[in-house]
Amino acid sequence: MKKTLPIIVILTSLSLLGLMILQASWLNNLLTLRRGQLNNKINEAGVSVAVELYNATATTPSLKVKPSFGFNRFGRNIPMLLNPPTVEEKFNIEDIHKKLERAFKKQELQDIKFEFAVINSSEDFEMKTQNFEEAYWDTVSNKRLFVGIGPESAADLEGISAPEHLIIIVPDFTKQIWGSLRWVILGASAFMLVIIAAFFVTLRTLFNQKKLGEIKSDFINNMTHEFKTPIATISLAVDALRNEKVQNDKEKLNYFTSIIKEENKRMNRHVESILQAALQEKQELQLKLTFIHINELIANILDTFVLQLDEKNGEVEINLNAKDDLLKVDSVHFTNMFSNLIDNAIKYSADNVRIKVTTQTTHNFLTIIVQDHGIGMSKENSKRIFEKFYRVHTGNVHNVKGFGLGMSYVKMVVDSHKGKIKVDSTLGKGTTFTIEIPRKIEDK
Repeated sequence: MKKTLPIIVILTSLSLLGLMILQASWLNNLLTLRRGQLNNKINEAGVSVAVELYNATATTPSLKVKPSFGFNRFGRNIPMLLNPPTVEEKFNIEDIHKKLERAFKKQELQDIKFEFAVINSSEDFEMKTQNFEEAYWDTVSNKRLFVGIGPESAADLEGISAPEHLIIIVPDFTKQIWGSLRWVILGASAFMLVIIAAFFVTLRTLFNQKKLGEIKSDFINNMTHEFKTPIATISLAVDALRNEKVQNDKEKLNYFTSIIKEENKRMNRHVESILQAALQEKQELQLKLTFIHINELIANILDTFVLQLDEKNGEVEINLNAKDDLLKVDSVHFTNMFSNLIDNAIKYSADNVRIKVTTQTTHNFLTIIVQDHGIGMSKENSKRIFEKFYRVHTGNVHNVKGFGLGMSYVKMVVDSHKGKIKVDSTLGKGTTFTIEIPRKIEDK
């Protein structure tokens, strides 16, 4: 797993990077294609309007008298009205705006914004929209289109041969192209986000599996170490009991049998820890609820730790202040839970162990506080203390005995009793566990 995981990460990352590059290339090509399509459609819309304007003006005589003269058959000069009207004479700005809107809509460009103007052969404005001039000079962001107002053959993009020109400006042309592709871009982005999310979920799962493998390996190593020690001790004690001198010495006989008994208890505790882990794996904890006086239960549990405390010259300050301490709890699991807390406080303390146990009641909860002045924990360890198999190491893997199951079991028991537990620890100063158990627990 250690060798293959980096390869998997690299290959997956390269695949994701390649997919992102391909999608970026596809999007760039799509943008170029869309730009060309919009250019053609705008040109077609402009040409169609220009031809329409020409046809409307070419078939209508001008209402204004032009300085144009001819000769009748008598040789006299007479004024003639031969010049067609200009666009300005035939239409107002609203008329042309509507024509352009219809032409754009026909080309499926109804969402495209535009400005326009009509100029004569002298390049003087006949009419223009309000923002035309401002948009005209921005050649970077805006698209300009010149269309000659003439017959279809003359209404080309340059319109050089036409006497009048229709100029169309599309402001923020590139931005409007992006806007026309917004649903395609949103869909592609959503698809890419799903792939990226799947990538990170996969990596997280792989790292979690790697971490779990390391934790289980550590657990097996610890378990092997924890069982080998009492087994070896029992084996030596049994060998000693076979010695005739020991058999004839009652004091030595009792000494070695007591060693066997204590080591057997130690192995039983390890087996109990492993069984607790199996219960946690199934997320099942069957409670047999009975009414118990918590102050009395705690006092009895503390009595069982006298020998361990004597080994470290320790003492416990007991403040059982809870007045109404009758709770409906599972006595076995509750005893194991509290024992784990005290055992943990002793393990992670140097000599001269000092532990303070306090109980108190509020209207809704009975609170149990276990405070020690041991080595404490960092914030990172405090956050992970209730994780299964997690152990707070102090340098040597085996300098503190255990499987890393005790605190996760404590959390499980508290949760099963509908309670809450929190930890407050300072590195080098000690740790405080606060447990709140509801004073009324419904029968399961």
